[in-house]
Amino acid sequence: MSKSTILILLSISMLILAILDVRSGSVSVPFAEFQLWVSGGETSDVFNFIVVQSRIPKALTAILCGAALSLAGLLMQTLFRNPLAGPYLLGISSGAGLGVALLVMGAGFMGFVVATGAAINVAAIIGALVMMFILLAVSFKLKDVMTLLIFGVMMGSIATAIIGLIQFFTSDFQLKSFIIWTLGSLSAVSYVELFILFASLVLSVAYALYNYKGLNAVLVSEDFAKMLGINVLHVRLSIVLITGVLAGLTTAFCGPIGFVGIIIPHLSRLLLKSNDHLLLIPTCILLGANVLLLSDLISHIPTNGTSLPINSITSILGIPIILWILFGKKNISQSF
Repeated sequence: MSKSTILILLSISMLILAILDVRSGSVSVPFAEFQLWVSGGETSDVFNFIVVQSRIPKALTAILCGAALSLAGLLMQTLFRNPLAGPYLLGISSGAGLGVALLVMGAGFMGFVVATGAAINVAAIIGALVMMFILLAVSFKLKDVMTLLIFGVMMGSIATAIIGLIQFFTSDFQLKSFIIWTLGSLSAVSYVELFILFASLVLSVAYALYNYKGLNAVLVSEDFAKMLGINVLHVRLSIVLITGVLAGLTTAFCGPIGFVGIIIPHLSRLLLKSNDHLLLIPTCILLGANVLLLSDLISHIPTNGTSLPINSITSILGIPIILWILFGKKNISQSF
């Protein structure tokens, strides 16, 4: 199968899954009314509320978050030349979680109740940005990327430890609110937040495609990239910045969503049988959108009006894929 055919098929499947995702849910959407809306006709208020205000933003969120996490994972694995690297490995997600923990549980401990979605998003973004700026500052001092990787893991562990201490002293209600946030959700993202995520993703994709030759060289080795005249420090800082923004925004708007950023780059390499970022970047974006749309569809399986946590679904899908790669005679280290 040619590489262009793979991209076309992924685009078609993404469109089909998006339509199915919009139509799925506790309330069925008549196909005739859906066709009427697509053609620009007048639809009922109930349809507009369910589809336009709820399901379409949720489907767009799945597409953008899947693409953002997959791109961030690809860039992380390229920078560290590590098949286990992911968008949350540098502690960005833990920083966002710490911001939310301080707001939800810390405020509750002091007698305040802060549970609005906007406040939680702001707290998560601030926590992610603080962690990202720490990493950016440290990256100027650390010359070795593996040392930076270890530092990021350490910072994430520190943030997780602080979250554990806050959980120990908080009330049951505040603890439950925080745990619900950690399960992840695609249903609470507004059109304004979607635009912010879309703009960040477009800028990140444009940078990655423009510098695909540099990314290819860094994947071989930093010494090889320097021999070609590539500013390795600039590439490193750019990848940390892009990963921090994409992972931070995704975590802020949807909560932590695991495994997508790790498995999608592997699946893309297996599909393409190539390490060329000019092909890997669009493939990762499309495949990540497909996987998160499929996860959202699976989350609607319960027929009692509830949805399963999206983070649990991605983990259930991701673990078998990683095991298949590990035990299916697929040596993931050979792709680097």
